[in-house]
Amino acid sequence: MWAFTVVALVGGLFMFVLQDQRRARALGLLGTKATLAGGDADWLTYFGFLAQATAIGGMVVFGLVLVWMFGREFSQNTVKDLLALPTARTTIVGAKFAVAAGWCLLLALYLYLLGLLTGTVLGLPSWSAAVAVTGLTTLLATAVMTIQLATPIALAASVGRGYLAGVGVMIAVIFLAQIIAALGYGHYFPWSVPALFSGLAGSDSTPPGPLGYTLVALIGAGGILATALWWRHADQDR
Repeated sequence: MWAFTVVALVGGLFMFVLQDQRRARALGLLGTKATLAGGDADWLTYFGFLAQATAIGGMVVFGLVLVWMFGREFSQNTVKDLLALPTARTTIVGAKFAVAAGWCLLLALYLYLLGLLTGTVLGLPSWSAAVAVTGLTTLLATAVMTIQLATPIALAASVGRGYLAGVGVMIAVIFLAQIIAALGYGHYFPWSVPALFSGLAGSDSTPPGPLGYTLVALIGAGGILATALWWRHADQDR
């Protein structure tokens, strides 16, 4: 939660600087960075910043949620106690994913509500119900795609029987998403799709399209299914 709090406050700081170009020059480097970020100091730009931050930071936050929920059973040696319960292993996995998804969506909603508070305090212009709904829809859609793309991290944490493998996969996909998007092929790489959807790559970038969104859905479903199958068939002898 603290990470999204920082995101909302940093976005608010950028809006504060952009509201007055003289203030931007007075603040030196910080002001220059905020100005180069583009856009105006209004609600549409601020909501766009929150969605873009969700596309990048969400993979870290949501990934850590899944790493903790799946990897901790092995690192704390509680997996045998969990599997001793009269509950199917696939049910346990499904419940973990459901709780993780719910928690991650609540975090995204928390970011939006904190953004509303921050923008109101700053007195950002161009407020309307349509802008608010669009901002919420874009942020939640970005969060949903990011959550789906984080599901293989749960598989890595399970197969690696701890935290490190999951964190390693999380770092790898974030790195590859940045590189491939910069090369102009992000619409073919599912982990780059949320950033492209949120507008992080700019208006000149190729939009994801049906193929990109389909790949995201396939990764999400595949990660859940693969994790469930591994838990069902793996020999939990340690």
